[in-house]
Amino acid sequence: MRLAFAVSLLLLMTIPPAHGQSYQPTFRPETLKGPPPGRPNEVLVLGSTHLSGAPADFAPSLLAPLLDRLAAWRPTAIATEDLSGLQCDALRRYPLRYADTVKTYCPDPTSAAQATGLDVPAANAEAERLLAAWPAAPGAADRRRLAAVFLAAGERNSALVQWLRLPSSERRAGDGLTDDLIAALTKLETRRNESGLIGATLAARLGLERVWSVDDHSADTPDSPDPVERKAAEDAIAKAWDNPATRARGAAYTRLDAEIAKPDGVLTLYRALNAPTAPLLAFRSDFGAALMEPSPQQFGRSYVGYWETRNLRMVANIRDVLGRFPGTRLLAIVGASHKGYYEAYLNQMHDVRLADAIVVLKQVNSRKSSRRRQRP
Repeated sequence: MRLAFAVSLLLLMTIPPAHGQSYQPTFRPETLKGPPPGRPNEVLVLGSTHLSGAPADFAPSLLAPLLDRLAAWRPTAIATEDLSGLQCDALRRYPLRYADTVKTYCPDPTSAAQATGLDVPAANAEAERLLAAWPAAPGAADRRRLAAVFLAAGERNSALVQWLRLPSSERRAGDGLTDDLIAALTKLETRRNESGLIGATLAARLGLERVWSVDDHSADTPDSPDPVERKAAEDAIAKAWDNPATRARGAAYTRLDAEIAKPDGVLTLYRALNAPTAPLLAFRSDFGAALMEPSPQQFGRSYVGYWETRNLRMVANIRDVLGRFPGTRLLAIVGASHKGYYEAYLNQMHDVRLADAIVVLKQVNSRKSSRRRQRP
């Protein structure tokens, strides 16, 4: 026994200590993907520009070639970079931390609550109930009612899906939709935002009943009340971002913005945003640079911690949808800086397979191809 113990101790003493980068776990979830029975879960991550910042000559009609290619991929679910009504409801209960977050990211559901008699949790439950018993051929009254319920639930882009699926002659007040709510939906329909112009528009076109809000801002913290510390944090991050990678990204976006109104300009932009090299360039420009900034307060590390937490929780929301509906083909529309993190984290999941956005975006429009083949 003594000899065995001595030998074991000697062996332990000869093993070098594990340091952060030298240790690699042997359990690799991304290598253990089954396949499970049935249709696999597939996710196409579309890194997007925020269309609110598109140049003045941008028009929603320019998105048609992009929408055609995404439609050809035939997603059965669409996720957008929006806070869910339920998360907004939770954040409203902690204004000390989240008042600015709610003001920035959470639409006010008060009017819809008054019209339907439902608060956010009750409206979400009602939407689930309605969809569980959804008729094969829903009438206009069904869609108006569900649109109103989605607005009360804080799910305005899902409400927009129902609004867009109504015939023009049926887009009127009734069944919970008031004139005020209709005005909000009409404004949302033309708002420069990828969640509506791409996500909800595509969902309606494909016959889907909703989109999924998967953004997460529960890692938000208010800025320091000390103006000196606030200024120090802003200066530290700005200095970190002042680097060659940031300048390269900025120059590329300037060139792409100048081309956006030209034929296939939107496709050129989205192919660049989803290029294999784009995530690493974003990292070097932004998060990698912040990680290494040398302030004593370690502002950069706090920022990167927030960023990774947010992306992990966003991906967890996507995984939740896939877990509820196995065999889903999900399009995830998100700001381009998130794309690398989305794909890296999703790829670790046993029951998730990723689609290549570049392959999808380079597909020739099927209708045009068909016409070409028919020509003598």
